[in-house]
Amino acid sequence: MTRRPIQRSEQLPGPKASAFVKRSDAAVSPSYTRDHPLVVERGEGVWVIDADGNEFLDMSAGIATTSTGHSHPKVVAAIVEQAQKLIHMSGTDFYYPVQGRLAERLTKMQPVRGDKCRVYFGNSGTEANEAAMKMARYYTRRPNFVAFLDCFHGRTLGALSLTSSKARQREGFGPFFPVFHSYYPDPYRLGSRATSVAMQHLNDLFRTICPPEDVAAIFVEPVQGEGGYIIPPADFLPQLRELCDKHGILLVYDEVQCGMGRTGKMFAWEHSGVKPDIISLAKGIASGMPLSATLASEDLMRWKPGAHASTFGGNPVACAAAHATLDLLESELVENSAKIGAKLLQMLQEAVGHHPNVGDIRGQGLMIGVELVKDRATRERATELRNELVMDAFHRGGMVILGAGQNTIRFCPALTLTEDEARLSVDIFAKSLNALTGVSHG
Repeated sequence: MTRRPIQRSEQLPGPKASAFVKRSDAAVSPSYTRDHPLVVERGEGVWVIDADGNEFLDMSAGIATTSTGHSHPKVVAAIVEQAQKLIHMSGTDFYYPVQGRLAERLTKMQPVRGDKCRVYFGNSGTEANEAAMKMARYYTRRPNFVAFLDCFHGRTLGALSLTSSKARQREGFGPFFPVFHSYYPDPYRLGSRATSVAMQHLNDLFRTICPPEDVAAIFVEPVQGEGGYIIPPADFLPQLRELCDKHGILLVYDEVQCGMGRTGKMFAWEHSGVKPDIISLAKGIASGMPLSATLASEDLMRWKPGAHASTFGGNPVACAAAHATLDLLESELVENSAKIGAKLLQMLQEAVGHHPNVGDIRGQGLMIGVELVKDRATRERATELRNELVMDAFHRGGMVILGAGQNTIRFCPALTLTEDEARLSVDIFAKSLNALTGVSHG
């Protein structure tokens, strides 16, 4: 679905959308955050259409979730076929072929250390990380965890104990699980010192307040998502792996956002070649259907029957969507993510790389962040500018984008993105950025 120019009303949101927003706000939990007054009725590929018939280029993919695009025909066909046969039977107590086949398929990918691995199915990223926390404690018999500042691992109480991206996400919910937070290595801010600073802080934690013998696992995002789409230096994961092995600590990769082809490889850790002990997957694994997977070696995942389960985890329809998703990822979309992602990165650098408010443009595959802090002066307005850009691109250009961290705009579209659609997104973004900052060109 390529629409140029994008068809939209002069007034956004339109009357139908505005009316629905009021009804929804009166009934839905106020804890939800709504970045756009967007009421989506249908979507196709990287395009969505609202209740008033307005069209928008979606560079958010439902927060990096609709990996194969909105309503990909092959995914829809798989969902319909499975729903006509079996919608639910609870894989915690019964067997059904589509779940077993998906487990076999994922374990054959061998994304964790060990000769063999097993998979636990849940419904969301936070559930995948909860399972990883329980598994790590069960295996090591140690109470504590380590995570990184600005990370996001979920909102249920265990995963929230790991999460540190925003104080308001934690406000009022303590006390939390015993989690110690360290520095994530940010090459933009720390340069060549990034890994050494991060590792020194970890060692200081172990030396002073967090005995490594009490740590069950270190949780880390191979590319930090909500924290600002930060790619760590190439030597960080190898050194983290070495530190964990030294102290008998499990290394857990949260690839909920950066996995499943998002970075131009099936798993983000493949860029470093350093495997984890446990990996958590969700978001793009089933093109928007609720599904997550926690994988670990057969030796590690040896908890007893009844130790952990989920009524809906590995639902037949979600598993069918995952099979279709993996077919598309393996046959074309991981490659497309790498190819178009590289072009989108270059387009952004050419269009806004020299803009006085842009300090860094970073990314792997179709996981790209534009940092809006260049110096002390731009830092003061960066968060405000980020929020303004999200809304201006929506109203002025008809594009859905999201922020990440305090100062970053993220580009995380469906992996079906074409070069023309990438170019259109950059054009819209550059026009909004220039208009809001009074710059005539990037």
